[in-house]
Amino acid sequence: MASLTKNLILAFLCVLFGFVCFSNAQLSSNYYGSSCPNLKTIVGEAMKEAVNREARLGASVVRLFFHDCFVNGCDASILLDDTSSFTGEKNANPSMNSLRGFEVIDTIKTQVEAACPNVVSCADILALAAQKGIASLGGPSWTVQLGRRDARTASLSSANAQIPMPTSTLSTLISMFSTKGLNAAEMTALSGSHTIGQTRCASFRNRVNNDTNIDSGFAATLRATCPASGGDSDLAPLDIQTPSQFDNKYYQNLEARRGLLQSDQELFNGGSQDSLVKSYSSDGEAFKRDYASAMVKMGNISPLTGTNGEIRTNCRAIN
Repeated sequence: MASLTKNLILAFLCVLFGFVCFSNAQLSSNYYGSSCPNLKTIVGEAMKEAVNREARLGASVVRLFFHDCFVNGCDASILLDDTSSFTGEKNANPSMNSLRGFEVIDTIKTQVEAACPNVVSCADILALAAQKGIASLGGPSWTVQLGRRDARTASLSSANAQIPMPTSTLSTLISMFSTKGLNAAEMTALSGSHTIGQTRCASFRNRVNNDTNIDSGFAATLRATCPASGGDSDLAPLDIQTPSQFDNKYYQNLEARRGLLQSDQELFNGGSQDSLVKSYSSDGEAFKRDYASAMVKMGNISPLTGTNGEIRTNCRAIN
């Protein structure tokens, strides 16, 4: 009874004061061990097929997971479509015209529903898909904690306020991650997600046309496809060396002043994270270990568990 009372008080405080609450005790790596024993295999095979078809999808799904967890916890709210009476998070400023990979989650959900109807949440599918996507591109593996349930709402205003922008300064990044219970070192490790994937010209135009803390040759090459105006949707790899391989080249790029986004280069710009960037640049295995640990921690941000939320049958809409 005392334990139950303590948990209820904690839950109340989380809601009342907006605390970031981690729920390791309520999540379990074997949550679907009996109710959906083939879940990890289904997700793994679907992600491998998706990444083989288009390597960028691995990065796209990881980004979906990040945007999901940073807005009121890992609850699949990012997957909800707008309707005539409901505004979701997909068109928030940090996400507009750039989030992708939703159809991959739809495909996985269809396959999971065929095997285990009304059992597995979209939030858990997204968490597993992110891990499998990273592994498919040569990244680390980690044990995904499961048992999340799906939100029945979303928040455009929270998405606009809580997700970092490509122009964020180091102090802003540290503050925004801290609000989610992630320290500066974990922020720097998680930023290594940008060792894969691509981004739109609109996200890096100012950096390649106006910034001074950038390699001149790198900037000139990018200006050819991302001039001072026009070409908003033209793409460039976040990691110029190995954009489809999960490795530590991202940090080597930062040391060479070849970070594509301003928020990337902020990690190596005479500030508190310079030494860690140098460490990851020379020790890829240390980066992968820290990245895996940070992903587990991010995946535990304020999940809905127990009877909270629901298990959606369609990840794009509440039941």
